[in-house]
Amino acid sequence: MTRGLFITLEGGDGSGKSTQAELLREWLTGEGRTVVRTREPGGTEVGVEIRELVLHHRGDISPRAEALLYAADRAHHVATLVRPALTRGEVVVQDRYLDSSVAYQGAGRVLDPGEVRRLSDWAAEGLLPDLTVLLDLDSAAARARLDVARTRYDRLEAEASAFHDRVRGAYLDLAAAEPDRFLVIDATRPVEEIAAAIRERVRGLL
Repeated sequence: MTRGLFITLEGGDGSGKSTQAELLREWLTGEGRTVVRTREPGGTEVGVEIRELVLHHRGDISPRAEALLYAADRAHHVATLVRPALTRGEVVVQDRYLDSSVAYQGAGRVLDPGEVRRLSDWAAEGLLPDLTVLLDLDSAAARARLDVARTRYDRLEAEASAFHDRVRGAYLDLAAAEPDRFLVIDATRPVEEIAAAIRERVRGLL
């Protein structure tokens, strides 16, 4: 069976990844594709427990421990959910993947981005997305959106603006380094315009 398609959505908190992932899932399903919509962390039962720990644990988690926890989730998620779906020829639409680790734990936590990337590549056994959609939004606009949508912030959302500025910069650097894999979209554009731009790019991959 032909290998499926692996699409990830990246960007800062509040950039609209979940909205666009759902719109893409609906469109692909309408096109007759079998779609697995998932996320990291939290795409498996093990991942749900890791997600609760890394995002809602009360108290500090050291940056290296945090990076390792995300890598553990990724290793299990890819082995048990993502690769099997791709082998079946399905489309995987995923909210966050290894680029999040490079941006958040590498740049945000001021670890070595290269080391974080190598850790993620090892955890995922080298699996890269066919397309990564980066929804780009500055930290002030993202915070304003979160203030409307959230009653409480998780550990990463609660970080200062300097942290989120580093994350955004790292994402843009990643996209510049791999332009064939990335589609960068201004996340302030109307929701349907963004969805249409994503669909146009995905059509060329189907």
